[in-house]
Amino acid sequence: MRVIVGAAIVRGDALLAQQRAYPPEVAGRWELPGGRVEAGESEPAALRRECMEELGVAVHVGARVGADVQLRPGLVLKAYAARLADPRNEPKALEHKDLRWIDLSALDDLQWLPADLELLPELRALLTPPR
Repeated sequence: MRVIVGAAIVRGDALLAQQRAYPPEVAGRWELPGGRVEAGESEPAALRRECMEELGVAVHVGARVGADVQLRPGLVLKAYAARLADPRNEPKALEHKDLRWIDLSALDDLQWLPADLELLPELRALLTPPR
């Protein structure tokens, strides 16, 4: 089973989303930062590497967010909560069209990729203040 990891990076009351630049069939859609886990790499290590490659920032990886999302046979998405290692660092769209910090009210406004769309209830919970 191949694994894709996604980072639900939260800063304050906002979640970081990135907009795909390619391939053409998904360009313009939104997703969590992340990517493939390489052979011999742990899921948290892959997420830290991917965030450095895609965003130019270091992250601390936390707990799992939601259940596994089946992308296709033999490929699964696993999301993790994350935070910037240094909150003063601003992520950059190094491999994507755009980045956006979104709050709870804007979560449903983006055109998410189908796999990330399945995680919206859990992402909503991450952004909901405790009572």
